[in-house]
Amino acid sequence: MKRVRVRFAPSPTGHLHIGGLRTALFNWLFARHHNGTFLLRVEDTDRERSRREYVDSQLESLFWAGIHSDEPLVFQSERMALYEKFIQQLLDEKKAYRCFCPGVQEEVEFKQYNGACRDLPFTPANLQKPHAIRIKFPRDHATISFHDLIRGDVTFSVDQYDDFIIARSDGTPVYNFVVVIDDAAMEISHVIRGEDHISNTPRQMVIYQALGFQMPQFAHIPLVLGPSGQRLSKREAATGVLEYRKNGYLAEALCNYLVRLGWSHGDQEIFTRPELIDLFSLADVGKSGAIFDIAKLNWMNGHYIRQTSNKDILKFLLSDIDADFLEHLSTWPESMILDALGLWKERVSTLQELRTELITVHNNTRRPAKEEYAKWITSASSLHLHAIIILLEQSYEFSSDSLSGLLKKYAEEENIKFVQLAQPIRLALIGTANGPGVFELLLLFGKDESINRIRHFLSMIELYKNNP
Repeated sequence: MKRVRVRFAPSPTGHLHIGGLRTALFNWLFARHHNGTFLLRVEDTDRERSRREYVDSQLESLFWAGIHSDEPLVFQSERMALYEKFIQQLLDEKKAYRCFCPGVQEEVEFKQYNGACRDLPFTPANLQKPHAIRIKFPRDHATISFHDLIRGDVTFSVDQYDDFIIARSDGTPVYNFVVVIDDAAMEISHVIRGEDHISNTPRQMVIYQALGFQMPQFAHIPLVLGPSGQRLSKREAATGVLEYRKNGYLAEALCNYLVRLGWSHGDQEIFTRPELIDLFSLADVGKSGAIFDIAKLNWMNGHYIRQTSNKDILKFLLSDIDADFLEHLSTWPESMILDALGLWKERVSTLQELRTELITVHNNTRRPAKEEYAKWITSASSLHLHAIIILLEQSYEFSSDSLSGLLKKYAEEENIKFVQLAQPIRLALIGTANGPGVFELLLLFGKDESINRIRHFLSMIELYKNNP
């Protein structure tokens, strides 16, 4: 195999979506696996829809995912002279011609062109008339074929194609033309892209042949589909990469999930980045569309959160979720915040959930659900909680072992199951029976705060008794 050079070439007409990120990842991993080169190109020839803000957003998305170009960024808008040069070459070699037919402004045509201007004699006067440029689609064979590295041999009937436009009447070149010029100029060896581009391949092959360029190898990856089996829509899942960042997904988790969406290596689900580089192969990319499953992404993101250090989680919360996060926990020192992150990161799927949970716990604003209250609060609960306050006040040592011994001894002496003591304490500390262990919570809050929270909960019990 010749030296690998691949590219990802988004159009800056919107934010980068997750399907685009997966395509970028496949290209990046292919390049890294083969010690090749990964390039980024901005396809901004659509003057009306291209925006600098979208360029910045797309680059931010890629950089967040750890994807950087190995060479300077290429902008198509800066290469117009190159495109004009090759258009003129095709005209001079009679491989392209001017089309003066009305309504030929766009590259996508709903009616197949009948070739009315194909053999029209050229006169200088015609240059003053509005016209597009069409390339002559070869008709010497009934079919046109190429070998796809994922799909195998692919064949199209030549009758499906006409002499398509390569430059509009305003002089701007169209996508299928400029992509060939750029890929040839950038010496791209493999074009790895979504299967929605597969029908463009014959058109691009004609341009490669007409200009005498060496043709790259093509690989068309399946699309990301929604639960309905149709192309993923915003109704079925957030599609913008930065939306997932803001919603609390880790970059490594999202990338792992997207690569695994359509590519596999046995039954393994979790991969480190070095593992992906080492194992990635186009031969293991499936041919069918991959269903996006938010539940599986949440599971994978939770796994990555649990594997991330508390300090890094805090850093991600501040940079990606909420720059004022520490201010919401103003009464807690940073060491306590880190400990709390360590306790609750085991129980969440996203950083957004983690943020919300810690703010709720810090502010002590959650009230037990009626079902939990009815299940765990009995006529004796107030007596037990009052006794626990006294035991905590008299305790000289506040450690996991001492608390365990203290509470278990009390439960044994009162002849109650430990859970009947632990759950009311947990309700008092965090407002729910579902959470970290009761000893961990008491250690997190410390003696004074734990006692204050239990006292506050006791007042709530009295109010409930009086106003059930």
